[in-house]
Amino acid sequence: WGLAGETWQAMASLDHYGGPTWFRLGDRDLGTHLFRTGRLADGAGLAGVTAEVAEAWGLGFRLLPATEDRLRTMVTLADGDEVGFQEYFVGLRHDVPVSGIRFDGADDALPGPGVLEAITTAEAVVIAPSNPLVSIAPILAVPGVRDAVAARRESAVAVSPIVGGSALKGPADRMLAEMGHESSVVGVARLYRDLVATLVIDRVDADLADEVEAEGVRCVVTDTVMRTTEVAAALAETTLGAVA
Repeated sequence: WGLAGETWQAMASLDHYGGPTWFRLGDRDLGTHLFRTGRLADGAGLAGVTAEVAEAWGLGFRLLPATEDRLRTMVTLADGDEVGFQEYFVGLRHDVPVSGIRFDGADDALPGPGVLEAITTAEAVVIAPSNPLVSIAPILAVPGVRDAVAARRESAVAVSPIVGGSALKGPADRMLAEMGHESSVVGVARLYRDLVATLVIDRVDADLADEVEAEGVRCVVTDTVMRTTEVAAALAETTLGAVA
């Protein structure tokens, strides 16, 4: 992750002092973190600070944090130890079995400003092809968000993060299996069937389309591996067209 052409002088300095450097952040990334932390310390809300960062980078869309409250993904390892998600993903290189996942603070969290309104009024709701258990689930764990998405089910669509039984990157396939789910487009359909009416899958999984639809989810088959900008644009068009 990080920015192209990044430099690492801050990490080198921290390492010189014997500080923890397992979670590496580049100098410009750290600048963003310093700005955000300072603004939050001044009393600004996370949604407002996020909007400021987006505006500074010239992003042409509205980016909404799921919540402004503290919400932390915790992972229980097979040996019973519980660690924060970043320690599991980066520190342990997600190379250890997982037996549980919980979202610390979710029960008391409130949806961020504009979140429920955005879900309610959007022309379409798209669940991107990210890890269902540790990327999408924390958002849905914020009280009110899952219900808001479920209420839009007929105009909601998900893109499967599993292609040919595997994740394109990261531990999603292993985590699904370790948590008792099927690591396939059918398993993804089961996870999302109460939230979306349509699942977009890759052509390599075309022979599983009938099984996806047997889960009560309409299946659309196309190229989902975004190797080029053209493929990514075509996938976006197909995905949005599925709920038109």
